[in-house]
Amino acid sequence: MKILVIGTGGVGAAFAEVARRRNFFERIALADLDASRAESVVAALDDPRYSASGVDASSAESVEALIRETGADTVLNAADPRFNPQIFAAAFEAGCTYVDMAMTLSERHPERPYEETNVLLGDAQFSEHERWVERGQLALVGMGVEPGLSDVFARYAADHLFATVDEVAVRDGANLVVEGYDFAPTFSIWTTIEECLNPPLIWERDRGFYVTAPFSEPELFDFPEGIGPVECVNVEHEEVVLVPRGIDCRRVTFKYGLGAEFIGVLETLHKLGLDSTDPVSVRGVEVAPRDVVAAALPNPATLGDRMRGKTCAGTLVTGTDADGNAKAVYLYHVADNERTMREYGHQAVVLQTAINPAVALELVAGGVWQGSGVLGPESFDAVPFLELLADYGEPHGMVDGDPRL
Repeated sequence: MKILVIGTGGVGAAFAEVARRRNFFERIALADLDASRAESVVAALDDPRYSASGVDASSAESVEALIRETGADTVLNAADPRFNPQIFAAAFEAGCTYVDMAMTLSERHPERPYEETNVLLGDAQFSEHERWVERGQLALVGMGVEPGLSDVFARYAADHLFATVDEVAVRDGANLVVEGYDFAPTFSIWTTIEECLNPPLIWERDRGFYVTAPFSEPELFDFPEGIGPVECVNVEHEEVVLVPRGIDCRRVTFKYGLGAEFIGVLETLHKLGLDSTDPVSVRGVEVAPRDVVAAALPNPATLGDRMRGKTCAGTLVTGTDADGNAKAVYLYHVADNERTMREYGHQAVVLQTAINPAVALELVAGGVWQGSGVLGPESFDAVPFLELLADYGEPHGMVDGDPRL
């Protein structure tokens, strides 16, 4: 397998470090708009299987040209999801397998954004499914931690733990703190704003997709391994779109433990219009307010030495067992920042995301996961993924019962 990674920010760099310890690939080319950033990652890896390049991810032609130049047969999209259409199209034209960790962006309803759906996450990619099938190409979408591992958990639970599934409830929480900053997101603020300020999406079998107001339906969720109770709220996320495509259930939700302070900052950014991606003129220069916010805040990839605590990603599944009894299980993965920094040199949030596409690509390279078309992680057998994740030194955990308080 010859892999081209587009984007060498926190997740792209962490993926490279995770993959370096494995032998499922022949070579990996790392590419970024800032070629020097890719070059610095390659220099730190000190592995002849890696190379660095510059690329403009906003240009499908530029990405396709680099695919052909590097001889890649697989493209891993580690860039912001706003670049998904171009990278996705380039991979298709070049005949590559495509993997991303976040799907094409949604578009809210122009008149009734919190009452009616419009363009959903991933719609642009799923509309291309038949073309990918006809070509015999695989686009594995949403293969990070959430979405990604969360979908694998749902698949495993449906296949091996439940006779019937009622709700698939993805829940994410942490007790991470960043020393020395009043406000410092541990993941891309651009993506965080997109997820948290868009109308949250919910799916129900009898109702279909519907939206609510941001930060709606708060609940207290008791996260494992010492994290404890965290208030979680509805947030737009890909699992709500992906899971119903492959798993027979009644309801799918996603809630994120943001905290009152973080929610307050996001609400302020929205009130001031600083969440907008529409350029405004600043002393004759056109710039998007959200890009200014992202540039003003510290790079999450550089915060590892200042971070303390753990982050938990997981999927609560409720339903019935083989005897018809009510059952609830929370399948999860916890990343401790002290450990991820010590073992990988990358902070917990980006490492937890990056390890999952590495596992998936190893399964694809070995022919264990096979398919064509635009497919999510829930379309594949979960057992080999979870076994290989443990072999990577990242086993999952399981809590019996419903942790909602």
